[in-house]
Amino acid sequence: MNPGIQIVVNGETRDVPEGLGVFALLSHLGLPADRVAIERNLEILPRSQWTATTVRPGDRYEIVHLVGGG
Repeated sequence: MNPGIQIVVNGETRDVPEGLGVFALLSHLGLPADRVAIERNLEILPRSQWTATTVRPGDRYEIVHLVGGG
């Protein structure tokens, strides 16, 4: 098992496995990738970069759930 690292998700410190990409982070957190927007270290992270972006110790994420309705 990979050693853990600490990151902050929506203001809460979390321990996650080292080496995750952002897309894998969503899966680890149990979040649906098709219904969220992500800010990483105060910058919007385009969906096209989720797979290529590695989660680093100390990263700060704001993950917003998109809700549809009418």
